[in-house]
Amino acid sequence: MNKTRSDSRKSALPLSAGLSPGGGIRTGLTVAELKQAFLDNLFCGLGRVPMAATRNDIYTALALTIRDRVFKQGVRTMGTYAEQDARMVAYLSAEFLPGPHLANNLLSLGIVEPTRQALAELGLNLDEALEQEEEPGLGNGGLGRLASCFLDSLAALEVPAIGYGIRYEFGIFDQAIRDGWQAEITDKWLRLGNPWEIARPEVVHQVGFGGRSESWTDEQGRSRIRWVPGTVVKGVAYDTPILGYHVGTCHHLRLWKAEAIESFDFAAFNHGDYYRAVDDKMQSENITKVLYPNDEIIQGKHLRLQQQFFFVSCSLQDMIRVHLVLQRPLDKFHEKWAIQLNDTHPSIGVAELMRLLVDEHQMDWDTAWNVTRNTFAYTNHTLLPEALEKWPVGLFGQLLPRHLEIIYEINARFLQQVRAAFPGDDARIARMSLIDESGERYVRMAYLATVGSHHVNGVARIHSDLLKQTVMHDFAQLWPEKFCNVTNGVTPRRFIAISNPPLARLLTEHINEGWLGDLHQLRRLEPLAEDESFQQHFREVKFSAKHALAALLKERAGVEVNPDSLFDIQVKRIHEYKRQHLNVLHILALYLQLKRNPAADIPARTFIFGGKAAPGYFMAKLIIKLIHAVADVVNRDAGIGERLKVAFFPDFNVKNAQHIYPAGDLSEQISMAGKEASGTGNMKFSLNGALTIGTLDGANVEIREEVCPENFFLFGLTVDEIKELKHRGYRPREIYEQNATLRGVLDFIASGALAGGDTNLFRPLVDNLLFDDPFLVLADFQAYADCQERVSALWRDQRAWTRKAILNVARMGKFSSDRSIHDYCEQVWRVGPVAVGPSGHSMATEFITRPTRTPEHFAA
Repeated sequence: MNKTRSDSRKSALPLSAGLSPGGGIRTGLTVAELKQAFLDNLFCGLGRVPMAATRNDIYTALALTIRDRVFKQGVRTMGTYAEQDARMVAYLSAEFLPGPHLANNLLSLGIVEPTRQALAELGLNLDEALEQEEEPGLGNGGLGRLASCFLDSLAALEVPAIGYGIRYEFGIFDQAIRDGWQAEITDKWLRLGNPWEIARPEVVHQVGFGGRSESWTDEQGRSRIRWVPGTVVKGVAYDTPILGYHVGTCHHLRLWKAEAIESFDFAAFNHGDYYRAVDDKMQSENITKVLYPNDEIIQGKHLRLQQQFFFVSCSLQDMIRVHLVLQRPLDKFHEKWAIQLNDTHPSIGVAELMRLLVDEHQMDWDTAWNVTRNTFAYTNHTLLPEALEKWPVGLFGQLLPRHLEIIYEINARFLQQVRAAFPGDDARIARMSLIDESGERYVRMAYLATVGSHHVNGVARIHSDLLKQTVMHDFAQLWPEKFCNVTNGVTPRRFIAISNPPLARLLTEHINEGWLGDLHQLRRLEPLAEDESFQQHFREVKFSAKHALAALLKERAGVEVNPDSLFDIQVKRIHEYKRQHLNVLHILALYLQLKRNPAADIPARTFIFGGKAAPGYFMAKLIIKLIHAVADVVNRDAGIGERLKVAFFPDFNVKNAQHIYPAGDLSEQISMAGKEASGTGNMKFSLNGALTIGTLDGANVEIREEVCPENFFLFGLTVDEIKELKHRGYRPREIYEQNATLRGVLDFIASGALAGGDTNLFRPLVDNLLFDDPFLVLADFQAYADCQERVSALWRDQRAWTRKAILNVARMGKFSSDRSIHDYCEQVWRVGPVAVGPSGHSMATEFITRPTRTPEHFAA
């Protein structure tokens, strides 16, 4: 009876409920409407009264309140795209690192202050609610953050798009520091629920693994092949809205969760086999359990490949479903969809789309290949050989037997092209084959993505050039028109407006708020770089951010630092090529100098590190231990006082980064030239008024050009110089013997002075530097130390430093992710904006009422 009454009430609701332009309690934006909606969600949604509400209750009620307003825009967007049959960008990424959603949505809706006032009238604090939000654990670092910046910009620029990824139950680990060592703690980011996502249990796709392929004959007598999987799981869609800044466009990030086809074996349970009764559920759900399982063991490789295929297959099936609902022919699929492969993780999509078209939809091979190669584009993010994914043929064939057959066929046809273009060049054939046969046989996934895509891009000019000169040299010779560059960018909404409100206000006061949607407007700040009043306000903003970070460092790292000191910051993934240990060697050089000569003129510095090491990466974890060991010695030395301080900010992520980037005076971007594809931390620091010390690597090259060389601290060997040095034979021990300062530092580490007399603890790191030094730390040490002298000299002149800092902000317009997306639209995707205007209300209402085209039929 109750169910019937509930259903009748639901059906009596007008179809346009909640969609009226005037808003109302459900979607209105006034202080009164926000306050009432918050109370409704607290009372009716959570069953709480204010006096009994926890901080999480308050955050959740507020998130649900804002979500209503965001999803209103999502419905309007779906309606507009359906009406116009818009060409869509589908961004496929194994990682997304969006950061907290609440602040971003408040900013995009333009209701930060009304929301603050609404809560204040209820005796609540918006900042406390913002701080309560758990960071979505869907990414590891730069790759996932870039994907999220791009989704933000796609929505802001009103380019029809959808993001596809994996709904990891446990994300990248939380980092704790125990006795100076990294400890990995399970990231239970969903433990309190996720008010931003909506489950779509009716949007489900089946994904197979293992089994065999078999031949059959269709009704026209043609020979066909079908895959008979050994196991099948289902992918269930979960949608998170991504709202554009001050526009009507709201896209979705669609994440897939793996579930068993039948989650409970009742027969097994009745026979007392309680474990087998839920075994399928456990095995299936393992696929989306954790981000990046350890793939040093074969089980980890198996699970990684399962994850990648699972989300790609779900996503492609979803796009084909939408395409057919729109009653468009599949041989025109590439005219509707522009699919971007974010690195090699989704590259199995090339083989899977071919399988779906040829096997499932009986398309002939040539037509299917034309569709496939005109649908995909591939972004390469690295030149590191270990990051260019390869899968053992045995493992690949066991897990995806039909796809291996398809890859063999793609490879055979592709190598015919190579032979025709380069007759008699057998060495080239071996180098370009999709199957590496030089030892154990591997499937080269980066090559598959390159062959199956219409464009391949690097992510900074130097990276794109090196890509064509090194790992993709043969392919660039075959298809020079296929390769292009799209330099990365970051969203100023997240990394200034949300991270650094005082700076955002200062900029808006002087150049109006249009800069948030057009970062090139920052150029209007240039004349103010000489203005003493503006400089003073700029320094006050920076000091406020440094003071806030100092308080957090005391709370989370137990280190008390002086906000007046130079904040020298290096926060990024811990990796030898990023050379955090070069930074540490310089810190020890300064420390030993002060011990020898306490009167040395060294301006006070606070060195701040942050970042996570991969759980199985011993040397990276040893570098974290070294940083903490140096901090223990330096910070406890009363003779040094506040002149040098070292701190490690634990658990670096987007939420914590929002406290760090605004506080930086000096940004450390010191990777060995030729190893960093782009970097985006360099952009975030510069946008917030930090000067960069760095090599000619990644986006540093273009940042230096934009801000001008005199406003950038450059040091280090270039790519060509490194190549020449390694060709001659690099002997790091000789540099150690010839450089007294460096020798003193390495001997100090080797002596056990940082490890309570234990001479073995850091021996692997010292030996690696002395006898191998693959990333030329010792070769660049003196140049780095000399450059740091120039940093100190400039810091002594605060007016000159501030002038350069302001010019860094003013000249960073190129590095907006809005510009990156514009470049992709022009060079790669050939798509344009579709505005979601006031007419979206009528379209959305009509769209909902159309029986064969409900919102669930569409990927967005």
